[in-house]
Amino acid sequence: MPTIIFHQNLTHKMRKKIFLTTLATALFASLFIGCDPDSYESPEASLSTKIDTVSYSLGYFYGANLFDNGIEELDYKNFLAGLHKALSDNDSELEMMDMQASLQNFQYEIQQKMAERQAAEASVNKEAGIEFLRKNITEDGVMQTDSGIQFRVITQGDGAKPKAESVVEVHYRGKLLDGTEFDSSHNRGDTAKFPLNQVIRGWTEGVQLMNVGSIYEFWIPSELAYGDNPPGGSMIPAGAVLYFEVELIDIIE
Repeated sequence: MPTIIFHQNLTHKMRKKIFLTTLATALFASLFIGCDPDSYESPEASLSTKIDTVSYSLGYFYGANLFDNGIEELDYKNFLAGLHKALSDNDSELEMMDMQASLQNFQYEIQQKMAERQAAEASVNKEAGIEFLRKNITEDGVMQTDSGIQFRVITQGDGAKPKAESVVEVHYRGKLLDGTEFDSSHNRGDTAKFPLNQVIRGWTEGVQLMNVGSIYEFWIPSELAYGDNPPGGSMIPAGAVLYFEVELIDIIE
C-alpha cells in the first residue's frame, strides 16, 4: 500500500486523534525555548537496569522528535521543575488555565513561523520546478499534457486503459528532482493497489494515459501533487515537482 501518494481521506475519529497528537506535540515543543542546550551540563547516562534503559529511551526519542521539528533550545531548569511536579503529583506553581492559555498562544506563534518558513521554501522550490520543467520538455521523448504533467514512455503496453474510478495495480518509484527516493513499491517487495481517484491529481490524470503493461515516467508539477502542504514527516518539500516511474500491471474489476 503506498504511504505517500494517497490523500488524507480520514474518518472523523482519525482526524480527531491526529489533531490531538499534533496539538500535544506543538504544546510540548513550546517548552523548548529559552537557553542554549550546550550551556546545560548533561548528566552521564546509567543504563544498568531495565528502567534505566526505558527512561533514557523516552528522553532520547522525545528530544529527537522535537529536534526534527526545529526545536533545539530548552529552558532545562523550568522544564525539569514542571516535569518533577507532574510526576510527583504536586500542585503546579501556575494555574492550569494560565498554563493552557500560555501554551495555546505559543502554539499559534509556532504555527505562524512554520507557515512563513514553508511558504518561503515553497516559493524557492516552485521557481526551481518551473525552470526544470521548461528544460525537461526539450528532452527526447518527453511530452506534456494540457494540465502540465510531463511524461515519457519507457514501455508501451497493449492492454486496457483505466478510468479515474478504476482500481489499479502498479509498481512505482517516487523521487525528488535531486534523485532522492521518497517512496517505492519495489522496496516494499509488493505491488500497490488503490482506486485511481484516491491519489494525487497528477497520478489520477497521468495513469489514465497508460495501457496495462506500460511503464511511464512522470514529472508532476507541485500544484498537481502536494502543493505547499506535503505529507507530514515525509521527505517531500513544499512546492516540489515530483518524479515517478510507474508500471501499470493490471486494472482490478
